[in-house]
Order: sequence, then C-alpha cells, then structure tokens
Amino acid sequence: MEKTTRVAISILAAAGGVALLYYGQVFFITVIIAFMIAFLLEPAVRLFMRIRMPRGLASFLVCALWLGCLYFAGLALYTEGMAMADDLPAYGARINQLVDSAAVRVEGVGKNVYGTLVPRRFQDQSSVQPLPPEVPAGRGKAAKRPADPPANAPVQEVRLRQEPTAVVSYLYDYLRSFYSVLLMASFIPFLVYFILSWGDHLRARLLFTLEGEPRYTLAKALDGVGDMVRAYVVGNFLLGVLLSVASSILFASVRLPYWPVVGPMSGFLSLVPYIGMPLALIPPLVAALPTGSPTQYLFLLVSVGLLHLFALNLLYPKFVGSRVHLNPLAVTLALMLWGMLWGGIGLILAIPITAGLKAICDNVSSLKAYGRLLGD
Repeated sequence: MEKTTRVAISILAAAGGVALLYYGQVFFITVIIAFMIAFLLEPAVRLFMRIRMPRGLASFLVCALWLGCLYFAGLALYTEGMAMADDLPAYGARINQLVDSAAVRVEGVGKNVYGTLVPRRFQDQSSVQPLPPEVPAGRGKAAKRPADPPANAPVQEVRLRQEPTAVVSYLYDYLRSFYSVLLMASFIPFLVYFILSWGDHLRARLLFTLEGEPRYTLAKALDGVGDMVRAYVVGNFLLGVLLSVASSILFASVRLPYWPVVGPMSGFLSLVPYIGMPLALIPPLVAALPTGSPTQYLFLLVSVGLLHLFALNLLYPKFVGSRVHLNPLAVTLALMLWGMLWGGIGLILAIPITAGLKAICDNVSSLKAYGRLLGD
C-alpha cells in the first residue's frame, strides 16, 4: 500500500511538473536563456576580475559588450532587410509567375488524368451545357412591376460601420500573441547582469544552507552544469560560424543576392536538430527568386545538402557531441518532449536542458544510474 501511494504521488508530481512547464513556458524559457547566456559570459567576467576589476563593473562591461554585438548584428540585418524591401516588387512578380506556371501545369495534369480515366462518350456528354428553362408566359395578364416611389418621398439614411482592414486585424492579433514573449525577452539583459554580478554571492548563500557531503555535491553539480552549457554553446557557435563562412563563399560564387546575410542565416539554421536541412535551404532559395535559374537552384540544393551532411556527420561529433555525451535515443525523446511543450524554441533548448540534467545526475551519487542511462 505504501509503495502504491508513493508511485501515485510520483505520477501526480510529474503531471503537475509537466503542466507547470507548459503553462509557464514563457517564464521558464526566459530564465533558462538568461542562465545559459550568463554561463557563457562568466569566463569573460573572470578575465576582467583578474586585472583587479570589481565583479559588478566587470559584469556591466561584459553585458555592455554583449549588447553592443547584438546591436551591430541587428543593424546589419536591418540594413540588408531595407535593401531587400526595395526588391519586393521583383520578388512578388517572380512568385506570381511561379504560381501561375504551377497552376497551368496542375490544370494540364488534371486534364490528362481526366482524359485517361473517363471514357470519350462520357466526356462528350459532360461537355454539352443544358439550356436554361423557359419562363412561362402570363395567362392573359401583364406581369406586374413594383410601383416607383413618389418623387418627394424621404430618402432613408443608411450608415455603414467601417470594419478594420484585414491587414490591421492580422497585425493586431499577431502582436498581441507575442506581447508576453516580448515583455519577458526585455528582462533577459537584466537577469544576465544580476546573475553575473551576484553569482558568487548567490552561490555562497546557497552552499551555506547545506553541510557536509551535500554541499560538496551541489558545488560539483553546479560546476558541471556550467561547464556543459559553455561547451555546448561554444561548440555550436563555432560550428555555426564555420558553416556560415562556407555558405557565404558558396553563395557569393554564384552571385546570390544578399549573400552576406543569407550565408550566416543558412549556416546557423542548419544546426537546428532534425529539421536543420530544410530550414537552411529556405534563405538561399528565397534570395534566388528574382534571378534564379534551374542550374542555380540545383547548385544551392546540392551545396547546402552536402554542407549539412558534412557538418552533421563529421564536425558536429567533434565540436558538440564530445562535450554533451548523450545517446541518440535520449536526444530524440528530449526533442519530442520539449518540442511538444515549448514548440520551436523547445527543439533548440532540448539538448542543453537534457545535458544539464545529465550533468547533475553524474555528480549526485543517488542519480548516477540515470546519468548513465542518458549517456552515450
């Protein structure tokens, strides 16, 4: 009876945890991203502290440099986006041309299939249009028409209520759905700064609440999570930079429009688990719409596919796989779980979250069996 009660409580606790993660996804995603960025910037803060700089000032300088890099990257994307906006008529004309061509081809295929499957005699019968029924003539009486209103009759005023345009309604619904996301995202720089500036203080206070072996275990687990997150993020970043440079060189060789932006976008999108290859193909194929030829499209498909396969099979195990140590089954289940809970951002955070849990299990004696279950 006691064992059954314990199992039931565990199941209810797991269900409650899953519900909490689902309904509080914006909050948890914000906190996790802030801690990941703080773990990544921690070595830079330590570097400034070696030159006798207070931790608060060092954290402020590192956060300022990080935000400056984000600003210049966003400025570059904005500049290229404005240049691309000037070419929107060419993109629209090309898309309309492709849609019309596809519609003609689909109609031709439909006619061929119809001609093959339906016998000729039924086709001839279906092509004959029936005549409209005749209106019976009046039986000795002229058809009555409604009387015209008198000339001095008052005209009834009709007021039309102006409805909001479809574009305005769509933008309003779109922005309203992302209001909470934008609100939480605005807290990330402040969270990162406070985590960096108060990291040692919070760590000391947290360890002070424990004594003996639990204190050592917690300190080791925190160090393991920090090392894993830094290794995972740095490995993905270096691999993304390498893929971005290679993609930019290939796109520039065929004079693809906006290759300085399309190359990095394709390179980093290629790192998304399982769906990286189709995502990496979208930016170059869209950029090639105005002037693209079948040869150029074929080159883009082959080059991006080969780069993705080369990175996935040869570079990813060296840059990332050797630092994470997760088996493929655990990775797949983690992607399914976090993708179901948090959507697209869950696919990106699934591996670091699972690797962080494995780092905790590897450093806690009672959980080492679970760490080996997740490991490769």
